[in-house]
Amino acid sequence: MNKISDTNSTNYINLYNQHFNVGNVPKRPKIIHYPRLDTVMMIEDAIRSAKEYPTKAELLRHLPKKVMYQTFNLVLEYLQRSNKIIVTKDGRVVWVFADSEKLRRLLAESKKV
Repeated sequence: MNKISDTNSTNYINLYNQHFNVGNVPKRPKIIHYPRLDTVMMIEDAIRSAKEYPTKAELLRHLPKKVMYQTFNLVLEYLQRSNKIIVTKDGRVVWVFADSEKLRRLLAESKKV
């Protein structure tokens, strides 16, 4: 590409960014590292098997492997959006997804009405 095309494309990108980041909409931080599936599953298992509802800091400390804080927060955000966990007002992480074996069996054996 020539210099004029580069400048024009940069201008269009800036206009686009300004248009969609208008007002009080906070910009999302740039994500450096996306979690792998085994990391997501490890965090899910840790939340599900916790005897008491841990805070985010306690959960992060007690994971079997170290996880970057940004990656950890991204996984928690994903779990919240998929309605698997909730974070209480006092910062406790609670597993709310109905995933018991008994429930799965009942659903498999049920008939559609």
